[in-house]
Amino acid sequence: MNLLLQTSQSDLQAQIAITGSKSETNRLLLLQALFPNITLDNTSNSDDSEVMQKALLSNTQNSKLNTQLIDIHHAGTAMRFLTAYFAVSEGREVVLTGSQRMTERPIKVLVEALEQLGAQITYEKETGYPPIRIKGQKITAHKVSIPANVSSQYISALLLVAPKLENGIELTLVGEITSVPYIKMTLALLNDLEIQTSFIGNVIRVHPKKEVAAKVMNVESDWSSASYFYSLAALAKTATISLTSYKQASLQGDSALVEIYKQMGVTSHFERNKLTLTKQEDFVYTDLNLELNNTPDIAQTIVVTCLGLGIGCHLTGLHTLKIKETDRLEALRIEMTKLGANISVTNDSLTLEPSSNDVIARNETISTYNDHRMAMAFAPLGLKVPIIIDNAEVVSKSYPTFWEDLKSIGFQLSEI
Repeated sequence: MNLLLQTSQSDLQAQIAITGSKSETNRLLLLQALFPNITLDNTSNSDDSEVMQKALLSNTQNSKLNTQLIDIHHAGTAMRFLTAYFAVSEGREVVLTGSQRMTERPIKVLVEALEQLGAQITYEKETGYPPIRIKGQKITAHKVSIPANVSSQYISALLLVAPKLENGIELTLVGEITSVPYIKMTLALLNDLEIQTSFIGNVIRVHPKKEVAAKVMNVESDWSSASYFYSLAALAKTATISLTSYKQASLQGDSALVEIYKQMGVTSHFERNKLTLTKQEDFVYTDLNLELNNTPDIAQTIVVTCLGLGIGCHLTGLHTLKIKETDRLEALRIEMTKLGANISVTNDSLTLEPSSNDVIARNETISTYNDHRMAMAFAPLGLKVPIIIDNAEVVSKSYPTFWEDLKSIGFQLSEI
């Protein structure tokens, strides 16, 4: 489905309810599988979380005597977390697979770390990539090392299953650590369940815990999803957009949006569980220089906002974007160039030259590369020019109601 987005609105007034964080939800779903007396509230309604939950529920619906095929489609987080989960599920054997793109996304670093602990994992096709065959084992080893600059999801996968290992885990991160907020999110959720952890220097320890007390875990709404409303507020003439449910002291690294978008004229006000974004009048814009090592998922939104404002930016710390749903850096370069941007990328950075925001090409079709964030990051440009988003339904991966929420703000959406 291709969607034409346009609007005559320049003054945005809206109240939007955003469901729970996909990152928090998927971590808590795995912990709930390990400790069934946990109850979850405000979970994500994303495709990724639904796939994760379905895979975990298969644990009780099928015999342990048969090999199961678990297909997680495009869900990268599920692939990483479930690899660790099934590796420690004693007596089970599964083949974990996904979409064509998923079979191109590396898993070797995590597999090797699990093998250090005694896991039995083999590759069904190409070494280092899904699909993988996992024979669940009782794990007694507890010391493991992993490169620190890999996706934090590899690290979190190990930490999440650690409480159920006989001796817990002592994980050494080798080199410079990336995406620290996501690691800290995982540890904070473990701590909420009174599971003892420590993170000192480059060594993380998680102690074993057989049972946890019954508890309701409330999932905070997704900050990555909030990024698109920050972009809309920045590009509007005036804006007052209220989002629920958010808290100022967030576990999510993407809450860095508060400070980043302050540099683009958007203020953030917290009251109880509501976050209100307001466009500052007569704001003086300057080019941005940002290190996004801890928050790479908001890079697409930021660079598109800068194009809409006519300002330049230099973004670094983006190396993990090469192995996402698509090569996000190359995808940004291609699609931004279509719109008239002067943009260059390297393996870990992006540079956008300032421009006049009235030179953005009209009625251009943005390819999304099966990447939900490409679709949503470019959508706010509909405030500036009519723009076409191809494969618009891809947003369901993380934010199924995104287009409905844009309609509520005043966008006209037409299938073409």
